[in-house]
Amino acid sequence: PLGLALGVGTAAVMPQEAQAAAAPCGKAAKACLDLSANQAWLMNNGAVTYGPVPVTHGKPGYATPPGTFKVTWKDIDHKSSEFGGAPMPYSVFFNGGIAFHQGSLTQKSHGCVHLSKPAAQKFYNTLRNGDVVQVVR
Repeated sequence: PLGLALGVGTAAVMPQEAQAAAAPCGKAAKACLDLSANQAWLMNNGAVTYGPVPVTHGKPGYATPPGTFKVTWKDIDHKSSEFGGAPMPYSVFFNGGIAFHQGSLTQKSHGCVHLSKPAAQKFYNTLRNGDVVQVVR
């Protein structure tokens, strides 16, 4: 009877628990990227605050490396110095030249993490310099 009273399976209860369980990163991570699932999340103290969202990342020869990194800088209207001025809107850099940014969700990158425009805007507006980014396989 308790399950019926709460409406088990309703959007109000289940998805948040499922999302939190699905984010494979530690409590310190403010952003979590799962390379094998092609998904990313924003987090706070181990709790999912946004996501999962679909991503694409590095193609063969340009793999996005796993590890724990920190956001080092952001540029809302970045142009790639390595790849002919290619636009990288809403860039959040966390591992040298590797960033979350708006990009194709069908084509793999040269190591960056492509997000849809709404997701890229959310990551850009949420993440701050020094925030932990955890990348897992």
